[in-house]
Amino acid sequence: MKDLNLTTPTPNTQHPTPILVTGADGQLGLTIQELYAGNSTFDFRFTSKSELDITNKREIEFFFEKYKFDYCINCAAYTNVEQAEKTPDIAYKVNAEAVKNLAEACKETNTVLVHISTDYVFDGEKKEPYKVTDLPNPINEYGKSKLLGEQHIQNTLSKYFIIRTSWLYSKKYGKNFYKSILEKAKVEKNLFITNTQKGCPTDTENLAEFIYKLIVSRNDTYGIYHFCDEKVMTWYDFAKQVLHENNILKLIKLVKSNNYRTFAKRPINSVLIKSKLP
Repeated sequence: MKDLNLTTPTPNTQHPTPILVTGADGQLGLTIQELYAGNSTFDFRFTSKSELDITNKREIEFFFEKYKFDYCINCAAYTNVEQAEKTPDIAYKVNAEAVKNLAEACKETNTVLVHISTDYVFDGEKKEPYKVTDLPNPINEYGKSKLLGEQHIQNTLSKYFIIRTSWLYSKKYGKNFYKSILEKAKVEKNLFITNTQKGCPTDTENLAEFIYKLIVSRNDTYGIYHFCDEKVMTWYDFAKQVLHENNILKLIKLVKSNNYRTFAKRPINSVLIKSKLP
């Protein structure tokens, strides 16, 4: 990723910053754990749903009172866009109600909330990349639930970072487009990939670094940020890049398709303008 022109302070090993990471068994949480768990600057507590159910308000309140965090990085989310259309209650419970629980707990304990949101809060009708000041207008239940989560944070807290990202993937962890293409390539020689949507695929390692620098710099310019890897492409382009990186592009026939079957409406343009840290 590009240099953020940020000077990293000398770590203070005597008083590491206590940080809660929720949804730590997801692709971003696992990436943060891999890259920064051993960093003496921070005292991380990584929690999965089995360790901390953020939909349980009382459990959240007890946890925050017990451990006293300076920051909470919320990586927990319901991200199944298709299923969210069929069972929206689940998406709203995790992406909105649970986020409200976290925001209220952060307010009570003076904890800074770092929340991961999505490009899907936009409708995709804009021709240019989306700025943080553009008006959200989600067109599917997943996007609507994520926007409601953002609004809960804004209505509750003054000290928060909402980071909208796009087409997030890890080469190592979780279920995502990058890994799905490699799995399909093992059993299929012809891959039909849509070229009707454009966005910026974002590596979890780069997003994790952005979050790290956001916190270690003690940035107090709170609000909404956009983060992506800035290379604009379609899903077809991304699939081609994945196959090329893994030296199997010549073995697979990629076919552009505009017949991608999806139950949920998806934004045609998901390109974000990446925010620069102060």
